[in-house]
Amino acid sequence: MAAPLTDFDKRKQISVRGIAELGDVVELKKSFNRHLHFTLVKDRNVATPRDYYFALAHTIRDHLVGRWIRTQQYYYEKDPKRIYYLSLEFYMGRTLQNTMVNLGLENATDEAIYQLGLDIEELEEIEEDAGLGNGGLGRLAACFLDSLATLGLAAYGYGIRYEFGIFNQKIHNGWQVEEADDWLRYGNPWEKARPEYMLPVHFYGHVERGPNGARWLDTQVVLAMPYDTPVPGFKNNTVNTMRLWSAKAPNDFNLKDFNVGDYIQAVLDRNLAENISRVLYPNDNFFEGKELRLKQEYFVVAATLQDIIRRFKSSKFGCRDPVRTSFETFPEKVAIQLNDTHPALAIPELMRILVDVEQLEWEKAWDITIQTCAYTNHTVLPEALERWPVDMFERLLPRHLQIIYEINQIHLDKIAALYPGDEDRMKRMSLIEEGDPKRINMAHLSVVGSHAVNGVARIHSEIVKSTIFKDFYEVEPAKFQNKTNGITPRRWLLLCNPGLADVIAERIGEGFITDLYQLKKLMAFVDNDAFISDVSNVKQENKLKFAAYLENEYKLKVNPSSIFDVHVKRIHEYKRQLLNCLHIITFYNRIKKAPNKTFVPRTVLIGGKAAPGYHMAKMIIKLITSVGNVVNNDPIVGDRLKVIYLENYRVSLAEKVIPASDLSEQISTAGTEASGTGNMKFMLNGALTIGTMDGANVEMAEEAGEENLFIFGMRVEDVEALDKKGYNAGEYYDKLPELRQAMDQISSGHFSPKEPELFKDVVNMLMHHDRFKVFADFETYIKSQDKVSELYKNSKEWTKMVIKNIANSGKFSSDRTIKDYAREIWGVEPSDVKIPPPNEPKP
Repeated sequence: MAAPLTDFDKRKQISVRGIAELGDVVELKKSFNRHLHFTLVKDRNVATPRDYYFALAHTIRDHLVGRWIRTQQYYYEKDPKRIYYLSLEFYMGRTLQNTMVNLGLENATDEAIYQLGLDIEELEEIEEDAGLGNGGLGRLAACFLDSLATLGLAAYGYGIRYEFGIFNQKIHNGWQVEEADDWLRYGNPWEKARPEYMLPVHFYGHVERGPNGARWLDTQVVLAMPYDTPVPGFKNNTVNTMRLWSAKAPNDFNLKDFNVGDYIQAVLDRNLAENISRVLYPNDNFFEGKELRLKQEYFVVAATLQDIIRRFKSSKFGCRDPVRTSFETFPEKVAIQLNDTHPALAIPELMRILVDVEQLEWEKAWDITIQTCAYTNHTVLPEALERWPVDMFERLLPRHLQIIYEINQIHLDKIAALYPGDEDRMKRMSLIEEGDPKRINMAHLSVVGSHAVNGVARIHSEIVKSTIFKDFYEVEPAKFQNKTNGITPRRWLLLCNPGLADVIAERIGEGFITDLYQLKKLMAFVDNDAFISDVSNVKQENKLKFAAYLENEYKLKVNPSSIFDVHVKRIHEYKRQLLNCLHIITFYNRIKKAPNKTFVPRTVLIGGKAAPGYHMAKMIIKLITSVGNVVNNDPIVGDRLKVIYLENYRVSLAEKVIPASDLSEQISTAGTEASGTGNMKFMLNGALTIGTMDGANVEMAEEAGEENLFIFGMRVEDVEALDKKGYNAGEYYDKLPELRQAMDQISSGHFSPKEPELFKDVVNMLMHHDRFKVFADFETYIKSQDKVSELYKNSKEWTKMVIKNIANSGKFSSDRTIKDYAREIWGVEPSDVKIPPPNEPKP
């Protein structure tokens, strides 16, 4: 007779989270207790939950370090072409669970922690998000690092180790209030300081010409201290590096030249140098031309390029003596990807090093620079484009200004030869914009100095070629490419939605985790009642769990059988949270008008941060919270409509809300959202999309079939036609009674009875200067929302549409995106070589 099952056997699930082998569990417990002992020996007898978190983090980190060292040794021996992803933002979120998933340790760790009488979810909640980004651009960089490691590419993420990341958002009395994000307060177990690779970065000073060319003299020096974070691939023993720079004042700072009599002040002034890496600028899609920001941009670029060149010159592991002296092969060994224009100073800085330091001829240096650099554009909104004043630039980086002028002169000579006498074209294409003040157009610099320029979704890449870079496209059409964004299925399915990952793996195996196109096999199960039921049940469990979270956090009971209608992203006029708000008011008015009618219940969840200086975005938050106050406290409405503002939306909150969502709001004005990546996360996690034909929504509709999304509103051509004709908000206000009623309620103080004038700025904007044409899409949006409610009544048909969306989301893996960058921009081939783990001898 078989032995009875132990508790351990019952819990030992075979799932996508890995198998909890007994040996692993015993080893993990031993390691955890050892780390806990050393934590406590130092200062205390009683362990706090944070002590347990750190003990666990160090336990998991132990499994990374051997693989990390092995990977870096392997790269030194093989000397592959290295990919350098330069970004001012890396929005990483939490690291613990992601590391467990990628090392295949999640189930074993769950079991070990359970046996120790602890709750792993509780420990995971203690970890601070690494919020070193604003939104899509920073989160994209994080997904890319995961895919680069999973595809076995020798890649490095380079950025800034901000002491304070994106602010924590509190909602006080309906208004956003910012708090500093002191994420390093308790230390960061995932980073390793590397003072041995500290590098100098120069600012200010002046340029002198000599027999050997230009010399940049009398500069102020700031030191760049690197902190390395391991980036594990999925179960392939590859561990890449994200290296973030922190600013440090040199020990003689302000002592050798100035303030000699005031030693105390000189030491206090070290803060001025170290402020460079103090705080992330909290603007998304908006350029703020502050000197500190320009310093940050040069700081990351200057430190990174020195590091890249050091690594290029020494090819044997552990050897820091220069081996390579010729730069001929530099573009064959180095690819630099610029994540937007923020690191565009890499172009003049590489030129400065090659020409001034390495003494190359200008033409040769320029050829190497172009072949090495590539630029990703992330927006066509004019207010987001970086245009630095020449006078600020000249003060801070005098040699780089000279180099940019030289680049511009050669560039314009080329254009003049191609288009003789076309002065307008020369003005449009110049890197320098005349005016008061004169400005440097960083996007133009990036295009001219790169061998490849890409947009981030097909429609965006076409808009780039026909609008902001039209003149450049006409001269060099082959330079322009598309690379549609993607998301990592490890974090955005396996980690955040294990229930859904399991029901998928039961049907089609686990191959989809590293080849998301395999989800297509689910099309065979669209009519399978058992699968429909499984998918529906997983969604319901996720909704119940999130409803409990909401009740705990907001003291508000929501109806878990209502449509969870979710709109989470940065608050911006172009993303049109106001359009959603108008639908909420319209739905509310319909309930009030016919209180005895049956309505499909909704819980509308809106979340996102507004840039601290963006007045309109802050008013939009206040309007949503004020509407919520009225709706949620109206007994006639009951639980048919609830409105919740999700405070402090961030990566770790996205991981909770996205798996619980039914409806994904992607409603930007056509032609404004470059791609979007939240849209892909919702699609993969079983939400249906209500959206415009904008960004990657277009390709999502193409993959899944337009009939399987709720597409509404103007297309790009319609927006252009309306611009030509002239958008008149009043026409829509006069023509649409439900819109008129909602607007009248906002302007009369229905949602702000104590301050009837509170929303006059919002009303005035919508009625008289709305660049994003909210009213023009109101009617089709409301009709589309009615279709959503209608379909939701038929649970089976709704779930079938969900399955079709999941099955056709394979294109939107960042693995596919990175393969395309690798083959079409960087000239490298992904590798499925599995480096032997540390406990096995090298082959």
